[in-house]
Amino acid sequence: MGRYRPPQPKASPYITAEGYATLDTELKALWKRRAYVVKILAEAAAEGDRSENAEYIYRKKELREIDYRIRYLQKRLPDLKVVNNSPSNPQQVFFAAWVTLENEQGEETTYRIVGPDEFDAKKGWISMDSPVAKALMKKKIDDEVKVTTPNGTEIFYISNVDYSSSSLP
Repeated sequence: MGRYRPPQPKASPYITAEGYATLDTELKALWKRRAYVVKILAEAAAEGDRSENAEYIYRKKELREIDYRIRYLQKRLPDLKVVNNSPSNPQQVFFAAWVTLENEQGEETTYRIVGPDEFDAKKGWISMDSPVAKALMKKKIDDEVKVTTPNGTEIFYISNVDYSSSSLP
């Protein structure tokens, strides 16, 4: 019997158009990958003894992982709401905004607020469900933002808000 794990809180259903296209492309690629893995798995199974067949064991595991991701995407994609429109006040922080923050030492950091299915720390994309994004929502340029982090409370100032999809940090 496994250890009980409480269900995860529901993630926000919002996503950018680029994020939706990326997930849809991933789903199509997974179906192609799955067909290839099934073919290789059948060949490995035909070799005989499966208990000591490393190729068979590896491909079964790979197929399980692919099927898990396909199931997740098939359930998640219909629930997602693509956000295309810009807000009425472009000086205020909402979903899909590029926000430039300045800390008390004068160092600047730029984040894009995106849906939980498309966040990427390397690109500077943060989930709208993250503590930083929650603190930023509905704030305006020159507002002070307090964010509680594991290292304590940090104070930032919003120096820029941009909604063009081509903005890069």
